[in-house]
Amino acid sequence: MIKFIGKGVCGAVAIGKISLFKRNNIKIESVKVDDKEYELNRFEKAKQSALVQLEEIYNKALAEAGEDNAQIFEIHMMMIEDEDYNDAITDMISSQGFNAEYAVSSASNSFAEMFSSMDDDYMQARAADVRDISDRIISCLTDSKTEQLSTEDKLIICADDLAPSETISLDKNKVLAFVTAYGSSNSHTAILAKSMNIPAIIGVGEEFLEKIEDGQSAIADGFSGELIVIPDSETVSFYENKLKEDNAKNEALKNLRGKENITLDGTRIDIFANIGSVKNVDKVLENDAGGIGLFRSEFLYLENSDFPTEEEQFTAYKNVLEEMSGKKVIIRTMDIGADKQADYFNLDKEDNPALGLRAIRICLTRPEIFITQLRALYRASIYGNLGIMFPMITSVKEIEEILEICKQVKSELDNENINYSDKVELGIMIETPAAAIISDKLAPLVDFFSVGTNDLIQYTLACDRQNSHLERFCDTHHEAILRLIEISAKNAHSNGAWIGICGELAADTTLTERFLRMGIDELSVSPSFVLKVRDKVRQIDLK
Repeated sequence: MIKFIGKGVCGAVAIGKISLFKRNNIKIESVKVDDKEYELNRFEKAKQSALVQLEEIYNKALAEAGEDNAQIFEIHMMMIEDEDYNDAITDMISSQGFNAEYAVSSASNSFAEMFSSMDDDYMQARAADVRDISDRIISCLTDSKTEQLSTEDKLIICADDLAPSETISLDKNKVLAFVTAYGSSNSHTAILAKSMNIPAIIGVGEEFLEKIEDGQSAIADGFSGELIVIPDSETVSFYENKLKEDNAKNEALKNLRGKENITLDGTRIDIFANIGSVKNVDKVLENDAGGIGLFRSEFLYLENSDFPTEEEQFTAYKNVLEEMSGKKVIIRTMDIGADKQADYFNLDKEDNPALGLRAIRICLTRPEIFITQLRALYRASIYGNLGIMFPMITSVKEIEEILEICKQVKSELDNENINYSDKVELGIMIETPAAAIISDKLAPLVDFFSVGTNDLIQYTLACDRQNSHLERFCDTHHEAILRLIEISAKNAHSNGAWIGICGELAADTTLTERFLRMGIDELSVSPSFVLKVRDKVRQIDLK
């Protein structure tokens, strides 16, 4: 029996056989070509094939992992169409006469090195994305495919690391668990595995791949981060019982559909769901969420090659409000910028995009974009129970500007005899320390707060959550984070506003009781976590 220790990123257990992930290692050779036009056509056809594949992967990710996690593949599609990247490849073919495979490989190495050398961790992470899309184009050029999981058995996939496209392309029905030598709990692969509810262990260390073999029996413990290879009978028996208990708990959760989110002492709390597309509404209803606490509107911008029209946005918002049949729907205004880039915005390159021109800052500096979205939102408001939420707030002045623009939009609609609801709630995200610290000044201006814990943690602890080297310093339970949330809750209630949490901490059931004792009114989580949080709430006694 051999044990390896990594970090568990999805709390579940898998028992089965190991499958070493194998890639086709394509040898790229530099070849001078006579027919440059033919070679350019080869590249263009391969690029189009890669885009078709990514569209299929995106749709698979949408169904299995949700819109937020599928967005990485939209980014990959945009990167394939990047003008600088394409120019680098076509120039090597047309000007230097190299074959398409070598041109793509050279451009990949050049861009990856450029990203890797940047000081910003987010931009460094783009190096892996460039390699991923380039490998896909080269595979299309050489008609190479990676064959995986031909067996009917479910397997524990072990790899050095997995690109997001590799993770989502694997047949979910044949994957028991993922175990990787590298990676972080914030990597796309770890997040995808968690969203698909597949046990995953990352950061085991490269030596484990040299000590395991295909077909060996193993246990992957996503709780402790242990990979146990060739376990003895006693260990197998222990984990089989643990697996049975986990399965029984999951089945019991299904019985909570239709039940109230109410503590033992009678305190009621709203449990809503986070989604990123109208396509995800069925998951909200399937998991019996009380409403939508975060609808990420930026998908409308990321899916388009130009600014979405007022009519396009109105239709999307109207559809989700109608499908929710009167349940609360909180739509966040576009959070473009940082890791969500749309080329047609023509945003400047920034040294630190997470602290740059993003979200509400774009809206207030380019009000024509903001007004179009607000008009669509207010027009759709008559079809359901709408709340509008503004991200990345840091000051009273920003809210005053927002409210003035909202007033202007409603006045325009009045003049055009266009109906809108007068019951639309307006709220802000508490995701900067500034917003939490002056929440007593902000609360009187709005109807609600929603705490975005992902960014609040990042900004409070000065830890880039995309940087795997900072994990030991990025304490999600840090007292500073919890105090900022508590301050915000106190100030919300003192000023007649309600408060929710829509970041990942909302699904952390080890904190649920503390959040309720702070006075948090609503928790908004991924649809698959709704029943788990409901179960925890119903076990708490706040007396």
